[in-house]
Order: sequence, then structure tokens, then C-alpha cells
Amino acid sequence: QVQLVESGGGLVQPGGSLNLTCVCSGNIYSIFGMGWYRRAPGKERELVAEISSADRTRYANSVKGRFTISRDYAKQSVHLQMNNLKPEDTAVYYCTATIVLVTTTTSDDYWGQGTQVTVSS
Repeated sequence: QVQLVESGGGLVQPGGSLNLTCVCSGNIYSIFGMGWYRRAPGKERELVAEISSADRTRYANSVKGRFTISRDYAKQSVHLQMNNLKPEDTAVYYCTATIVLVTTTTSDDYWGQGTQVTVSS
């Protein structure tokens, strides 16, 4: 009933930039918080950044000052601008959103399939 589709990943050199986009579609009534997580090889999944429905943001310490999260309410999308990328940013990046469907009165967390980001020279 709901799909989250990420795009914008790829291969970039250290110091480069990428902009990830996640678009939500389906039987959506309302979207609360949205965010990005990542999982690097051999590591646990970790929060990268999140943004509330009041546009409050929170970032992992490792990305503060380099990454910026934003959302487009009309397009039901969330973006992650990543600057000054480092090899340790290499991971699969997952979008997540807390969504209320038209057919329900409760919210659930939904996840995208992930997009690979590789930072290497």
C-alpha cells in the first residue's frame, strides 16, 4: 500500500557530494517523521539524520556540518544532501517514514529498499 523509493546513490570521490531523494507513494493520509539510516559492511544500521513534521532535525555526530536533511511536503519526499563525503560514509542508505494510511487511524514505520553510496578514490 505504501512505497518508499530512494534515488541518488552512486560512486563518488572523497570530498565529493551526493543528494539522496526518497519519494513516498500509496494510500497515504499523513506523514510524520522522516529520516535516513545507513548500514556499512559489517556494522549495525545507524541513524544518519531525521526530520520531524515540525521540521526539527537531528543528525549523527559523524555527519554534522556535512549532511543536510530536508523534506518536501507537497511531493511527500525527503532529501539528504551529503557534502565532503568520506570513505567511512560508504554504506547502503535507507529512507524511513512514519505514515498514517487513509484506511487506518494508527501510524506505522515504512522503509525503502536502500541505495548504495560508495566513497572511494
